[in-house]
Amino acid sequence: MSGTRTTASDRAALERFTATAESAAAGVIRSYSTSFGLASRLLGSRHRQHVRNVYAMVRIADEIVDGVAAEAGLTRADQQAALTEYAEQTHRAMRSGYSSNIVLHAFARTARESGIGTDLTEPFFSSMRDDLGATDTATAQLRTHDAASHARYVYGSAEVVGLMCLRIFVRGMRVSDADQATLLHGAKQLGAAFQNVNFLRDLADDTDRLGRGYLSSDGRLTQAQRDGWVLTIRQQLADADRSIPLLPRDARAAVRSAHGLFTALTDRVARTPIEVLYRQRVRVPDAQKAAIAARALITTTWERA
Repeated sequence: MSGTRTTASDRAALERFTATAESAAAGVIRSYSTSFGLASRLLGSRHRQHVRNVYAMVRIADEIVDGVAAEAGLTRADQQAALTEYAEQTHRAMRSGYSSNIVLHAFARTARESGIGTDLTEPFFSSMRDDLGATDTATAQLRTHDAASHARYVYGSAEVVGLMCLRIFVRGMRVSDADQATLLHGAKQLGAAFQNVNFLRDLADDTDRLGRGYLSSDGRLTQAQRDGWVLTIRQQLADADRSIPLLPRDARAAVRSAHGLFTALTDRVARTPIEVLYRQRVRVPDAQKAAIAARALITTTWERA
C-alpha cells in the first residue's frame, strides 16, 4: 500500500517539478513574444502564470507546423506525426495532471484548474493540422482559404485561445447569462482580430516560405482586399473592447494592453502599401508598446469597479 500513498515528500517533489515546468513555460513567452510578454506582466498574480502556460502550449504547436520541424530535417509526414504525438501528449496530460513534457505539464495544471477541455484544444489542433496540409511553394500553387475555411481556421487557431484565457480569468466568478454571452463574443473577436492582423503583417513569410494564403481564395491580396480586412479587424476590436469592463479587474489592464497594441498594428498595416506588406513585417516600436501598456494600466486603475 505504501506505493500508492502520496506522502509529503511526494507532494514536494511534484510541486518542484510543476514549478520547474512553469518556469520553462514563462521562458517560452519571453523568448517568442515581447508584446504578449509585456501584457502578461500586467495580469494579476492569480492569472499570470496560467496565461503563460497556455501561450507555451500553443507556441510549441505553432513551431512544429511553421518551420522548426522542417528545418530540423523532418519530412511532411514526420511533421504530421510530431504534431499528432504532441496533441496526444497534451490530452493525456489534461486527463492525468502530469506530463514528462514540462510545457504540457504546466498547461495541464492550468487546464484542470480553469476548466479548459478538449472542446477547445481539439479545434486548435485541427487548425494546426490544416497548416501541415498546406502545399509547398517549390512544387505547387499557394494553398488558400475561402470564407468558410478561413472562419474554421481562425476559430481553431485563435478564437479558442481567447476562450482559454477567458476561462482562466472568470474561474470562480458568478457571471450572468447576458454578461457571459458578451464575454464569450469578446474573447472570440479579440482572438480573431489578433490572428487577422498577424496574417496581414506576415504576408511575405506566409506566402513565400510557408506557401499559405489565409486571406484570399485568389492567391495574392490586393490593396482593396487589404482595406476590407482592416475594416473587419476594426469591427472585431470594437466588439472585444465592449467586453473588457466585464472582466475581473486584475485581468483588464493586460487585455487592454494587448487590444491597444493590435489596434496600433492595424493602424500601421492600414498605412502600409500592399506591395510593402509582401516584403517586410510591420511592427510597433518598443516605446509605443510601453506607452500603450501604461495607458491600459492607468485606465484600469481609475475604473470604479
